[in-house]
Amino acid sequence: MSNTSPADTARLMEQILYEVKRVVVGQDRFLERVMVALLAQGHLLVEGVPGLAKTLTVKTLAQVVQGQFRRIQFTPDLVPADLVGTRIYNQKSGEFSTALGPVFANLLLADEINRAPAKVQSALLEVMQERQVTIAGTSHRVPEPFVVMATQNPIETEGTYPLPEAQVDRFMFKVLVDYPTEEEEFVIVQRVTGAAQTVAAVATTDQLAGLQRLCREVYVDPALVQYAVKLVAATREPARAGLKDLARLLSYGASPRATISLIEGARALALLRGRSYALPEDVGDLVHDVLRHRLVLSYEALSEGLTADALIDKFMAHVPLPAKVLEHEPKAA
Repeated sequence: MSNTSPADTARLMEQILYEVKRVVVGQDRFLERVMVALLAQGHLLVEGVPGLAKTLTVKTLAQVVQGQFRRIQFTPDLVPADLVGTRIYNQKSGEFSTALGPVFANLLLADEINRAPAKVQSALLEVMQERQVTIAGTSHRVPEPFVVMATQNPIETEGTYPLPEAQVDRFMFKVLVDYPTEEEEFVIVQRVTGAAQTVAAVATTDQLAGLQRLCREVYVDPALVQYAVKLVAATREPARAGLKDLARLLSYGASPRATISLIEGARALALLRGRSYALPEDVGDLVHDVLRHRLVLSYEALSEGLTADALIDKFMAHVPLPAKVLEHEPKAA
């Protein structure tokens, strides 16, 4: 384990969250998931109606960690070069130069991602998975850390393209953002109509990269890995797991990326909570966000008005979390 203690790490994360919450009101769970994705080097798919501070959250976070922020508004006429960049011919010198696109940032917000056609989705797919783009046969690495946060509008589906399953699977979480409470909305109105809030930069991208490395060292008990494997396997073959009645409701279950995301996410959540080891609740808290976009429901399930979250509840009830595997930091992991 590195010299940085879990308490120091938790203190730094607390400072980052404090600065962000000087601007953003409420949305605690959403903000926590953004931080987990940032630590675990994952990407985030966010579904929520307009006006819920999704852009503001990511933009403010970028300011606090002194990172580059870029926002791309996805539209049907977008082309891959608008994302990754292109080669430009200089008539005076007779040479080509490379103009890099907006994906070269630490925090990339892909607004209304489902409004762009398949070619653009494929271009984003490479940079999400490989963390590089290829322009005219030359590969260019994106800066580290790099997180894509894509948003979807659930109420206006006209003129949208369904996201390819391969791309959806590369998002670590799918987070549902809801309306604020009346008390939170009152504070929102006061802040927006009052004096502009300024945030202080309390961390650097280098510190964030260090936290990401530290995240990989968080201890995960084999019992938690076994739980994640059993739960995800049950979504693929419900009958084999003793859930024969759910088999008709699912066309496809979750891939091994779901299992990996559960464990990586649990590590990051444990670090965020000031521990150097993961507990069952760290895994359990993330199950819905990790699985909801990876389950492909059958027409029968959709006709019955069932949601992925409702099915996940059934799987979790059948595959219980292990008892507390440890209550102290292990001496030898």
